Amino acid sequence: MRDLYQRLDLPPDANQQAIAKAIEHCQHNTLKQDAAAVLGIPEHRLAYDQLHATLSDIGQLRSRLGLTHGAHWQGSVANDFSLPPDQTRSCQDDLAERISRAAMLYNRWQRFRVSGLLVATLLTVAGMSLAAGLAWAMRLASA
Repeated sequence: MRDLYQRLDLPPDANQQAIAKAIEHCQHNTLKQDAAAVLGIPEHRLAYDQLHATLSDIGQLRSRLGLTHGAHWQGSVANDFSLPPDQTRSCQDDLAERISRAAMLYNRWQRFRVSGLLVATLLTVAGMSLAAGLAWAMRLASA
């Protein structure tokens, strides 16, 4: 579907006088006929505007996902509602990064916890051995 506003170099909220003037100055007969039939009749324009808003939203979504038409579609009617790829990160990429970071921190904690438990166990055994040795030495000294 053609973006008649884009093709006539008009904003979607243009008034009827601006649309009539743009149609009158249009050099392409087919575009001129389509625009007059769609934008020149208020009921048709209302239906077109609803569809235009939906297609614009889809174009923005495709842009956010990095989807664009191939080079052979560039400049054609099929590319009217396409936008250049949006370089901002998608929510999916942000979520994947957060999950990866959480997994890395969890794995690091697991390694620390295992080695911490090992150290704690060794220190406990060493402390108990030292306490037993001191008790044994005090018992020998009092005997």
